[in-house]
Amino acid sequence: MGRFRHKRVSREQAPAQLRRHFQRRKLERAERRRQWTRQQQAQWAALHGICSDRASQTRLAHLITRMTGQDRGARESALAELELATLLIRAGFSVRLLPEAQAKTADLECRLDGERIFVEVTALVGSARRPVSGFGAHRRKLEAQDGEESQHMLVSRLLARIAQKARQLDHYGDPVVLAASVPQRDPLEVPRYQPLERDLDLKLLAGSVTLLLARLRHLSAVLLSLWDVEPLPARSGVRLANVHVAERSRQQAAYPRVRLLVLNPATAFPLGGLEIEKLKGML
Repeated sequence: MGRFRHKRVSREQAPAQLRRHFQRRKLERAERRRQWTRQQQAQWAALHGICSDRASQTRLAHLITRMTGQDRGARESALAELELATLLIRAGFSVRLLPEAQAKTADLECRLDGERIFVEVTALVGSARRPVSGFGAHRRKLEAQDGEESQHMLVSRLLARIAQKARQLDHYGDPVVLAASVPQRDPLEVPRYQPLERDLDLKLLAGSVTLLLARLRHLSAVLLSLWDVEPLPARSGVRLANVHVAERSRQQAAYPRVRLLVLNPATAFPLGGLEIEKLKGML
């Protein structure tokens, strides 16, 4: 009796049902490795059903690869993109995930009441520092100096990332929102060095971002999600009219500790009133 030979079919050639099966298997493996939660898995499934165009489906498949990989930077960026797309849809935007291309493009194309905006998503993972040596009063003095240095270092890193991403988004003729996330420290990682402190003066950050945006007229706004920070007490009652802040307690661990929406007062492509209200509601 003749023997049948099975022909291997690539995943690109496989029918849609089989591709979804492969994706579910990846999600299950990721969950077993604790790389993401059931809530994030539900968010991905919801986006897969809502964003049905081909470009979005391709991007969602790539998100799985990034979220289940070993590169923490790519994983946190993909999780931030997943969360933000979910929030935008809940706020009333229609969202399309843009395909990855050699020429740098934004991650999301959003529409609201006939208007279009583009959103770029990025994440800053933690870095490490040498441990502080010494004992007693000398050590406390060093720690205080290091805390202030760490705060300025975090602000500097955020400003550098905003400037870097802005250079890649200067070809758009529509409003562009840059969403930057500072995620929590990975609890499964054992740091070899003392991690950066996350005490943060929100007014210093908001003022620094506003000054930077004045030189980046093609950016309409910056949305910051800061998961693992401790807001310092405000030293002044002065508030910037272009900055909107939402703070949460440590007990609300499912949400960022702080979210800031910093509108660019000098932008060439301002957001509409309804778009601003929806973005403020997402805070």
